[in-house]
Amino acid sequence: MQSLAYAPLLAYSLVLAGCAVGPDFKQPDAPSVQGYSKEPMPSKTASANTTGGDEQQFVSNMDIPAQWWTLFQSTPLNSLIEQALKANPDLQSAQAALRAAEEQVSVQQGAFFPAVNASLTPTRQKTATTPGQESSLYNLHTAQVSVSYTLDVFGANRRAVENLQAQAGQQRFLLEAAYLTLTSNVVAAAVQEASLRAQIGATLEVISTQQKLLALLKRQYALGDVSQADVAAQEAALAQTQATLPPLQNSLSQQRNKLTALAGRFPSEELDQKFLLSQISLPQQLPVSLPSNLVRQRPDVRAAEEQLHAASAEVGVATANMLPQITLSANIGSSATQIGNLFTSGTGFWALAGGLTQPLFAGGALLHKKRASEALFEQAQAQYRSTVIVAFQNVADSLRALQYDAETLKAQLLAERAAAHSLEIARKSVALGASTPQTLLTAQQTYQQTVISLAQAQAARFADTAALFQALGGGWWNRTDAAESAQAGNNVQK
Repeated sequence: MQSLAYAPLLAYSLVLAGCAVGPDFKQPDAPSVQGYSKEPMPSKTASANTTGGDEQQFVSNMDIPAQWWTLFQSTPLNSLIEQALKANPDLQSAQAALRAAEEQVSVQQGAFFPAVNASLTPTRQKTATTPGQESSLYNLHTAQVSVSYTLDVFGANRRAVENLQAQAGQQRFLLEAAYLTLTSNVVAAAVQEASLRAQIGATLEVISTQQKLLALLKRQYALGDVSQADVAAQEAALAQTQATLPPLQNSLSQQRNKLTALAGRFPSEELDQKFLLSQISLPQQLPVSLPSNLVRQRPDVRAAEEQLHAASAEVGVATANMLPQITLSANIGSSATQIGNLFTSGTGFWALAGGLTQPLFAGGALLHKKRASEALFEQAQAQYRSTVIVAFQNVADSLRALQYDAETLKAQLLAERAAAHSLEIARKSVALGASTPQTLLTAQQTYQQTVISLAQAQAARFADTAALFQALGGGWWNRTDAAESAQAGNNVQK
């Protein structure tokens, strides 16, 4: 019985003396690049005196608030994102996946402790006898406690736990990625809705202008100043513009359905929020994180890093499975013909056993499993590098889009004003009979194109801004409502 008391101490000593085989994971170094483009970025964007035309300044290493969408200063947008975070099923799915992964870690950690089982086995037996002898019939009751423990001498279980912890870490960052994707999609969809409303409004304005011009031409036709062909051409131009309205209205309807779905609701449960570009503010200062910080901020990069960590630990598991396995077992109990006599003097028994198993031949399976895990580790390394490159590409694309789309908006505003002025001159000229109606038709077409392009350019400024916040990671490390995220982000921007 005293030997049983020393068994846990012996097991603990062997574990301490052991080592975890396989590679020890090392966090990949941040890329050594100094910026997101070969040439220096401008310190600010161009500006235009219109909606979405404010000048924006790029601030190096500026931190990003957790609720970055509040910088657009839109109450409807804030309330819609709040609804989406509570009810979106994709986010709820990612939350459940994280809980499951954390439970799997706890399951594997149970192997660090001995397995203890208690059993009670009542039996009724009849023994075989020789001819002429009366058979023996009796009851036997056996109660025992058995203990078994596999020593983690070479770290197979430690590597398995490490693997599952990395998988749980990956799920945590996949949850953050889902959170960022959801909020970014809501902002982008809201901006697109506002853009479509602006385009519909501009189209209705053009239609109204064309209707007035048609009335003018009809009066001139009645006076004999223009031909019927001129009136018919204007009617055709009006009909063409009116034909562009239903597709815009259809797109708006689909965008509303998209926003409703992002909020976790059915299309029939239409949202109360409606969005206009004039009711959304453009953030004046934009963060530009240091390249060395980007890999710590992007949830997809952190998830890829955890995947790499899991693959590294799996190499250790495969290596340890090729080495000896040491198992200790013990049991203690009592056996008696009457249950009331259990654990009385003379009925007890105990046993201690130790086993050493060394794989000798498995058809090469263990070796090939190790080689496969090493190949998967190399694959994870390549996938991590690819994710990092894409992350830097996203930021570079967003910065360039902010720069060039600001210049585009400035040019589109000038084009729209020039087209409006040209249309007004053409209208007056035709009214005075100084120009042909064809001049008016050309001016109308030019104006229609510029007003639609202006609305699209205005929306692009808001969409580019949201894309930059998403490309930089969205500030998840500043969230106070997620302890896991805060703990994981301790090293961000330090």
